[in-house]
Amino acid sequence: MNFLYSLSSEDLGRYSKLIQEVIRVRRHFDLLQWLQGDIQRYLPHEILVAAWGDFHNGVIDHDIVSALPGVRTTHSSSEALAPLLLGLFDRWNQLGKVPYALGVNETGFILENADLQCELGSALQGMRSSLVHGISDERGRHDCLYVIFSSNGELDNSARSTMEVLLPYIDTALRRVEHLPRQIRSTQQTQVNQADEEFGLSSREAEIMIWVRQGKTNPEIASILDISTFTVKNHMQRIFKKLDVFNRTQAVAKLENKILNVGS
Repeated sequence: MNFLYSLSSEDLGRYSKLIQEVIRVRRHFDLLQWLQGDIQRYLPHEILVAAWGDFHNGVIDHDIVSALPGVRTTHSSSEALAPLLLGLFDRWNQLGKVPYALGVNETGFILENADLQCELGSALQGMRSSLVHGISDERGRHDCLYVIFSSNGELDNSARSTMEVLLPYIDTALRRVEHLPRQIRSTQQTQVNQADEEFGLSSREAEIMIWVRQGKTNPEIASILDISTFTVKNHMQRIFKKLDVFNRTQAVAKLENKILNVGS
């Protein structure tokens, strides 16, 4: 907790305000504004990459928060980022799950994966240091990893201490932001797949149930999946039969219970 002890009375007030502002985060734009505010005094960075999921089985999703042009979540895939993020997660585990810093020379972070030769890949070449920390999910399978990239020089022990104190609030802020549709599909598809073996749901039926669990109607699901409402209705009837239920509420409850049992 060296970070807190080092703060002046003025900084303590600013830090208290920063924490209180977490509850106002609702959208990705709110999260960006919060991360570009006073938090930059303590953790200066241009890019934040957050990853979560089942790292041990290589099934993860991600979010990118940055004010840099074009550096967005929608412009990069989790599959392309996975090798980098899995490597950083493994090292975090090996080091005892404490914050650690990485520094590079003037060439920046160069990603060899061809799928990352985009705005993110270009931006990382301008970064000179990164700081990595995570949060273990002791009750489930969704550990979280956070990586900040900065154009400043090597981050010192003070930055690592700061990251350790602030990460729970960064994590809370991210969790208040609704998933992007692509993230809902990829993250929850993993959970649903774990119940498929018992209920025998097809890949399309599992995908439909993801959106049913989000409260979507048949017409909305049809629009999302680019299929007809009639096709969705037919799939739902087969799902009801496989789950031995009579309506959507029962189907969601039964599937949620099975996923909970699988994850425990």
